[in-house]
Amino acid sequence: MGLVGKRDGRNFGYGRQLSYAGPQALKDMFGGGHNGTVKAHSDRWQAFVKWCRSEQGPGMNDARQIDRKVLAGYAAYLRDVVGRGDLAVSTAQNRLSSVNSTMAALRGDQYVQLLSPSKALGMHRTGVLQSVPQGQDREQVKQIVDALCSHHQLRAAAIVLLARASGMRLREAILADLPRLSREANDLGRINIQDGTKGGRAGASAPRWIGVNDQVREALRFAWQVSPAGSRNLITPHESYLIFLQKIIRRARDILHAYDLKGLHELRAAYACERYEQITQHRAPINGGQYCQIAQHLDRKVRGRISYELGHGRIDVVAA
Repeated sequence: MGLVGKRDGRNFGYGRQLSYAGPQALKDMFGGGHNGTVKAHSDRWQAFVKWCRSEQGPGMNDARQIDRKVLAGYAAYLRDVVGRGDLAVSTAQNRLSSVNSTMAALRGDQYVQLLSPSKALGMHRTGVLQSVPQGQDREQVKQIVDALCSHHQLRAAAIVLLARASGMRLREAILADLPRLSREANDLGRINIQDGTKGGRAGASAPRWIGVNDQVREALRFAWQVSPAGSRNLITPHESYLIFLQKIIRRARDILHAYDLKGLHELRAAYACERYEQITQHRAPINGGQYCQIAQHLDRKVRGRISYELGHGRIDVVAA
């Protein structure tokens, strides 16, 4: 719908309600596209609006009244929530970034911004995973796959299934030799991930066998079903890997973000957590498990096994 009044009117012409104005301005800024991104920003904007109207907030309903002092107050509020353990640092940073984006859309400039959400919070993300990986809940993964399919993103849906079921990297899922893997799954009960592997680690010198379960079989079946005619993987015979990334993956990321999945790498982390629990019968440390403290030697062996399945050369990488 876009502007409903004059640009210098209430909420910069986007309506009387702050909750309505933000999403409308975002739709204008993104030109009616990037639906997943618009939804993600809009959802986080609603959290900001709720704070604005609360007793802790400034009690305003007009974006023209929002200045850097108001944004700093919101950052301070989020910092307290993170400090209580009720919100992840990454979530707080994403909320501040979305407020920045929405304010830019409303105002038409970047004058009212928090230049660095991490500095505003006084907290930084770390290289080693500190929050529970997204994508462990298979119902969440099913919703993402269903959403991708409804947007005719069948190949992207196949990648999500392969990554979650087998721990494949993005490149590995795209270039996987589907007939070979399907044959190995049926004949051997395990598959050897070789195509698209990192750092040239492939072939007989670097086997990477993982066991097959119902999830792996279903992921392979679906991927082979949506594989383009004349192809052994998910790329058409006349399509380059780069074009595939630009055409398929970029569009799919909007949907992933809309369903609270930061990226496909989260699915690898979810796979690692699931494998840890399957092998040890204890929750992974990031999920609150204590096995790493009560059986350190066996814990290290399990991490080595999972490192092998993920295609890492070093066991310490599994910690991240």
